[in-house]
Amino acid sequence: MKAMLVNGSPHPKGCTYRGLKEVEKVLNEKGIETVWVDAGTKDIRGCIACNYCRTHNKCVFNDIVNETAPLLAECDALIVGTPVYYAGPNGQLHSYLDRLFYSTMTSVNKTMKVGATVVSSRRAGSTSAFDDINKFFTISAMPVASSTYWNEVHGFTAEQVEEDLEGLQTMRNLATNIAFLVKAIKAQKEKEGLPQQERGAFTNFIK
Repeated sequence: MKAMLVNGSPHPKGCTYRGLKEVEKVLNEKGIETVWVDAGTKDIRGCIACNYCRTHNKCVFNDIVNETAPLLAECDALIVGTPVYYAGPNGQLHSYLDRLFYSTMTSVNKTMKVGATVVSSRRAGSTSAFDDINKFFTISAMPVASSTYWNEVHGFTAEQVEEDLEGLQTMRNLATNIAFLVKAIKAQKEKEGLPQQERGAFTNFIK
């Protein structure tokens, strides 16, 4: 069992990293292997809707998106961490997710991979950023893991996040719930396989 942690912050060891590390610690304790992707430090351009990926099963831009798509295929859970900028996620991270999810739409079955979002903010704007990232999971048949509060930590530095005891508690509870879901889904998958998703209907209202 494996979880992919994506750090969307341009500060590799900052507040977002500290929240994700708390998640990783509990996941490892519960037997879930973890692999890291630092997306926030990379130069990532946005999707241009060229549909190259539809015929080549990879993005036309050969960068971190294509490099990490195999990790997405292997993982049982995807945990995405982002800082909050103007009540939204980091732009580089958003471009990464746009292209990762779109370019793997047919090549990587995301059904029942557990998704979770971790946000860090100094004060506010976190819940709208949280909702934004969660939408990638809810369009992909991925169960969204929750905690005992919205999955967020607060602070202006990683050291200040250490003082957010409730935030770190929320991260630990989130990891516990992710591990439970991953194990439960694995057991059911081995018993009955993945649920089949209907495809083909595409409403566009063009006569």
